[in-house]
Amino acid sequence: MAMIEFARPDGSKAGGWLAMAGQGKPGIVVIQEWWGLNDQIKGVADRFAREGFNALAPDLYKGRVTQKPDEANHLMTGLDFPGATHQDIAGAVNHLRGVSGKVAVMGYCMGGALTVASAVHVPNVAAAVCFYGIPPADFADPAKIRIPFQGHFANKDDWCTPAAADALEKTMKGAGQKPEIHRYDANHGFCNERSEMNYHVAAANTAWERMMAFLGKM
Repeated sequence: MAMIEFARPDGSKAGGWLAMAGQGKPGIVVIQEWWGLNDQIKGVADRFAREGFNALAPDLYKGRVTQKPDEANHLMTGLDFPGATHQDIAGAVNHLRGVSGKVAVMGYCMGGALTVASAVHVPNVAAAVCFYGIPPADFADPAKIRIPFQGHFANKDDWCTPAAADALEKTMKGAGQKPEIHRYDANHGFCNERSEMNYHVAAANTAWERMMAFLGKM
């Protein structure tokens, strides 16, 4: 478990937190929330490694981390989302493919939106698990997703709203897909154990169990 550098498709380098379970184990790219690649996200990657996955969390903010919502919003709005998708995340997928079997992507909040984008745009992704984040349709149309997709959404979410989750499900089903969508009576960020305001133990545990079952079919 350590910070590494990996190659982006354009030939430049990106950084990320790598937690290995072993050669040939399935891979998972863990995409950060708007706070950055903090200890909580590194802990998610470590947890995946304990579950038998090779996990890589790319550092999309290049070392910047915050606990302040205003600064997090500034960092997120300043992020090059196409670059993060087509370069950082695609590079992370390619890196894991060198040590893993199939590779999935997952993420929370901003990372959830980038998970949808990765499911649309990044080659060689075997499955995607999105937690309470949806990108603008003009950047990543969920109707174009052609891989197994699982989504986890909060009924008390005023950012990634229940209406937005309903629209995503309707769009995917209208395109002939069969997304597995779960909803929880919880707030946005209910899986983040560092958030006293939003963490919901029962919902987070159920969501993790559902994700493990889903990824086990990959």
